[in-house]
Amino acid sequence: MAEAPEINIAIARGFEEIAALLEDQGANPYRVDAYRRGATLLRRLGTPVDVLFEREGIEGLVRLPAIGETLARGIRDYIQRRRLPVLDRLRGEHDAEALLATVPGIGRVLAARLHHDLAIDTLEDLEAVAHDGRLDAFPGFGPKRIESVRAALARRLQRRLRARGPEPPIAEILAVDRAYREGATVGSLPMVTPRRFNPRREAWLPVLHEQRGRRDYTALFSNTERAHRLGRTHDWVVIYYDGPQEGQCTVVTGHQGSLAGRRVVRGRERECEAFYRGVDRARERTVAGE
Repeated sequence: MAEAPEINIAIARGFEEIAALLEDQGANPYRVDAYRRGATLLRRLGTPVDVLFEREGIEGLVRLPAIGETLARGIRDYIQRRRLPVLDRLRGEHDAEALLATVPGIGRVLAARLHHDLAIDTLEDLEAVAHDGRLDAFPGFGPKRIESVRAALARRLQRRLRARGPEPPIAEILAVDRAYREGATVGSLPMVTPRRFNPRREAWLPVLHEQRGRRDYTALFSNTERAHRLGRTHDWVVIYYDGPQEGQCTVVTGHQGSLAGRRVVRGRERECEAFYRGVDRARERTVAGE
């Protein structure tokens, strides 16, 4: 049998490492097995996956045996960025600046400033500021560059936006956040040794894998330059989810108004306020003996 194309082998190796890390970190065995079966398929596939993706899109990848939507998205990400984001996060190496710098018109310097000054962590965050006016007065961005960034993001995100369903409920995200922080406090979670911002190579970063309904969650403390600079590495929790849709969010401790001292999903503050109002009303009824 002829050897599989180089790109297929590269992704297969990444999937095999993902499976090994998931297994070591106590993830769902079915999730581990899915990546191993996907790697086996890629090692046997004679057609280069980038050619298949160019010809048939992500739908063509999903139709491959043993490649469902989650693995297809991983293959797409590797084709577009030559990286597997899942592997980066399992290693504790999510690099927001490197991700932003892949957008045409944004180099490393601008990416660093966007991350530091506007708290931009994802392409979805960047798309939001590109359309809400915040880039208009941001140094380095004129009308032509903003339009270029909008167009590039539209191309990059259009397929995944069509595939995305509703975001996970606030209550579910906060439950994952609570489980993660409790596990980190008592020391019951596996520890990751990130290479970034970790000169002593210490295993300090706890990781949680949890399945709730149809969603697989992975939670880690934020290991970004901004989190280290502001002393929030043990407060900001980055939660990745995959299932009917993929995405990520960051949960932080609120500092203002009715959310002060409470855990807040960044970007969904109004929903958090409504959630906590419901919690408070339920508590008041319980105290009143209703």
